[in-house]
Amino acid sequence: MDRFQLMTVFVAVAEEESFAGGARRLSMSPPAVTRAIAMLETRLGIKLLTRTTRHVRATDAGLRYLDSARRILADAEEADEAAAGIHAAPRGQLAVTAPVLFGSMFVTPAIVGYLERYPDVTLNAVFLDRVVNLLEEGLDVGVRIGELPDSSMRAIPVGHVRRVVCAAPDYLAEHGEPDEPQALAGHRIINASTVSPSSEWRFGNASNGIAVKIQPRLIVTSNEAAIQAALRGFGITRLISYQVAAHLASGRLKRILPTHEPAPLLIHVLHREGRQASAKVRSFVDFLVADLRERLGGIEI
Repeated sequence: MDRFQLMTVFVAVAEEESFAGGARRLSMSPPAVTRAIAMLETRLGIKLLTRTTRHVRATDAGLRYLDSARRILADAEEADEAAAGIHAAPRGQLAVTAPVLFGSMFVTPAIVGYLERYPDVTLNAVFLDRVVNLLEEGLDVGVRIGELPDSSMRAIPVGHVRRVVCAAPDYLAEHGEPDEPQALAGHRIINASTVSPSSEWRFGNASNGIAVKIQPRLIVTSNEAAIQAALRGFGITRLISYQVAAHLASGRLKRILPTHEPAPLLIHVLHREGRQASAKVRSFVDFLVADLRERLGGIEI
């Protein structure tokens, strides 16, 4: 194998954390993958991977080499696409990230439509309710809700959502509906730590906002768990509007304190560009932005 092939094998094994997973990704036999890693380690004179009975992990040297190998392979692919011309058909692998529910509800339909249009592209969708560093984790495109950190990434706005407080009508009928944020102190609170990681809920805008200290009866790390607890009438929760839009529309949940809601949260599509934007990234971003703007513009979120 040449050096680029060895790098490709190493990146696949390191990202899959498995020799078998890397072999499946590359349509190679596991023995061939094992030989390629051994050949690369011998050539470099360092140990790149540690192997246990259950996992494969990159060593410190392996992690540094992984970052370099990703950049080199990406540059090589961009060079091929640039030589083929700007209208070259997208091909190869894409890695995309988004929040879990937003990814399931809005990004997945766009992914399916894109893959149906471009059969030579394969895509890995990583849906996580945490801020993901695209560069560090080898991802091409991300969807981010909320404030953006300083970054060299290109950010394209596609819509907005809001933080909303809500509860089941049965709960409100029994316990009363708070008419101001401070009144939340007398209620059972369900806190989704992915949406409100601190012990305070902020209301209003930056100039006249207030912070209300909450004492949750139930803390969950899953937005869906918070929704289910609220639907069962356990208490009041705070989520992002798209997560509960269907339940608000059906009347199973009721929006509380709407006039006190903070400013909307912007939704951006982020992507990293090399010296030449690859055809697959460029085409996917264009497709995703158009699709999300259409979907988000057609509903009240």
